[in-house]
Amino acid sequence: MGSKEWNIQNYKVDTAPPTAYYISEFINKNEEKAILSSIYSTPKPKWTQLSNRRLQNWGGVPHKKGMIAEQIPTWLDNYLEKVHDVNVMDGKRPNHVLVNEYHPGQGIMPHLDGDLFYPTITTISVGSHIILRFLEPGTNSSANPNPAFGFLLEPRSLLILQDDLFNNYLHCIEEVHEDVLDDSVINLHMCSDNYVKNSTVVRATRISLTIRHVPKTTTFKINIGNKN
Repeated sequence: MGSKEWNIQNYKVDTAPPTAYYISEFINKNEEKAILSSIYSTPKPKWTQLSNRRLQNWGGVPHKKGMIAEQIPTWLDNYLEKVHDVNVMDGKRPNHVLVNEYHPGQGIMPHLDGDLFYPTITTISVGSHIILRFLEPGTNSSANPNPAFGFLLEPRSLLILQDDLFNNYLHCIEEVHEDVLDDSVINLHMCSDNYVKNSTVVRATRISLTIRHVPKTTTFKINIGNKN
């Protein structure tokens, strides 16, 4: 796959609160196709079905006492290495991936990622665009569901969230079938010419790879038949 020298400051979203970076076409179309093929050839038991989407968990199950590390398959580990090359986790290599599948009309409620992870979220999108919405800090999402601003996440893009956007801004995906690219989408100038201001874009099925580092990680080795 090869490594690339990144100057991450070239991709900072200056129109957003601290701190977001957005890289359009972080992966190419062949890589996108390979990711989708690998995800959909994964055995069915690997999927967890939720009420509004389904997901795959790779690398272990994070919890407060620490994550027991599980081996990540090579096809997926390649993209952990690609994110690691961007160097936004203070030299720490990502070790966990959450794969979410969103059909048109599906989304996720406002939430924070929490303190189980190093305070950086990186997300690769494949298959379709999405708009990730943010609520102002202190907003009660049930009392005031209107987001403050949003990012357009194109297929093959990488989004990185840190600082206030990681710690204090709830983020969500609205359960709609199409998105309007109005003034609330504050990174549109960083996206391709395929997305035009004030246009309406119909969603297709999107896969997100949320790639993070879990600091508290242990590895258990099981020796069967060892009598020593």
